Amino acid sequence: MQVTETVEITGHLMDSGLLSRVLDDIRGYGGEYTLDKFDLGYDKDDPSTVRMTVGAEDEESLQRLLMRIQTKGANLVDPGTPEITEVTQDGVFPDGFYSTTNLPTSVRLGGHWVAVQNPEMDCGLLVEGTTVRTIPMSDVRAGMQIITSAQGVRVTPPIVVNTEEGFGFMESDVSSEKPQRVLVKQVADGMREAKANGLKVLWVGGPGIVHTGAAPAMVAIVEAGYVDVLFAGNALATHDIESSLYGTSLGVDLARGRGVEHGHEHHIRAINTIRKAGSIDAAVEQGVLTSGVMHALVKKGGKFVLVGSVRDDGPLPDVYTDVLEGQRAMRAELDGVGYCLMAATMLHSVATGNILPASVPLTCVDINPATVTKLADRGSSQARGIVTDVGLFIEHLARELSPTYAAEK
Repeated sequence: MQVTETVEITGHLMDSGLLSRVLDDIRGYGGEYTLDKFDLGYDKDDPSTVRMTVGAEDEESLQRLLMRIQTKGANLVDPGTPEITEVTQDGVFPDGFYSTTNLPTSVRLGGHWVAVQNPEMDCGLLVEGTTVRTIPMSDVRAGMQIITSAQGVRVTPPIVVNTEEGFGFMESDVSSEKPQRVLVKQVADGMREAKANGLKVLWVGGPGIVHTGAAPAMVAIVEAGYVDVLFAGNALATHDIESSLYGTSLGVDLARGRGVEHGHEHHIRAINTIRKAGSIDAAVEQGVLTSGVMHALVKKGGKFVLVGSVRDDGPLPDVYTDVLEGQRAMRAELDGVGYCLMAATMLHSVATGNILPASVPLTCVDINPATVTKLADRGSSQARGIVTDVGLFIEHLARELSPTYAAEK
C-alpha cells in the first residue's frame, strides 16, 4: 500500500514547463500522482494552480520525493510540523535529513513560519531554539537538532518571467554572438545597484585575468569601489604578484607578449618573496608589493579568500590549504553580497555557486561556453553566462565603472 501526501504548486506552470518537470521528478523517483485540481490561468499573466496527490511505496521514499519536488515549489497543502532528530555522530547527518537547496526556505516552528538563514544547497537544516539555518555536513556535531522530514518545510521557487514575443535569433542563455557593449553595461548596472543598496560586490577570479593583461583594468575597478570581496586560488594572486615584481605572467612578458629568459622561475620567486614578508598584507606594508590587484585590494580595504589545490606551488602564505577551512572562510564573507561576477575560473565559480543563495544575481564570464553553462547545471539557476574574452570584457567594464580609467584610455 502506498503512502501519500497532497501538494500544491502555483505559477506559470505551462509556458515555463514547470509542471512537466515536477511530473518527471515524481516518475523519476518511482512515485505516482493523481491530479486533484487544475486551475489554468485565463490570461498569459495569470498564474495556474495544480493540486495533486503524490504517493510512494514507503515513508522514506515519499519524503525524498517531496523534498525533490519542493525545489520547484510543490509544497504540502497541510505543511504539518517538521520532524527533528538529534545528531549522534560528528560530521554525520541523521538518516532522512532534509537536503537543502539555495532557494528561499521556511520552516514551521511553534505555529509560525521561520525563514532559514543563509540558504545554501546540499546542507542540512539546523534548529537552534526559534531559528533555523543551513549547516554543511562537515560542521555538524553530536547533540545538534536537524530536520529530517519534508513536513513543516516550505520552498519558494524563483519567478520565471517569460519575455518571448516569438521566434528570434541569439536568444539562448549563453551565446558569444551578443552585443558586448550592452552586456558590459548590464553587469555594471548590476554592480551599481548592489552598491546603491548598501550591498557588496563579490568577484570570483582565475589567473586568466592576469594572463590576458586585464589586471590594470581590474585594479581600476577595485579603486572605483566595485570589488568588495575576491574569491580565488593560489594562481590569480601568484601571477598578479609575479606581474608586479617581474612584469611577467607565467614567464610571459605582458608588455611584449613573449617569454623571457628564466621567466619560468618568476612565479615561484614571487611566492618566495611574499612568504619571506609573511603575508600579502605585510608585503604591501613593507613596500615589497607596490602594484597589482592584490596590492589594490589591500590598500582599498577589500577582502580576499584564497583557497588552494593539490596543484599549487608554494603556496602563498595567505592560501587556505585545508579546503574545509577555505569553505568556511568563503561562507563568512557572503553576508551582504548583492552581486557576483565570476571571471575565467570554472572550479572556483562552481564552488562559489554552491554556497551562494539563489537570490544573489551572478554573471559568469569565460571564453569557454562549457564553463558558463556548468554553473546552471550544478544548481545555480540564477547564473547568467557571457562567452567572451575575459581580458577585453574587464577592460570594457573598467571604462564603464571608472571615469578615471576611461579618461586615461
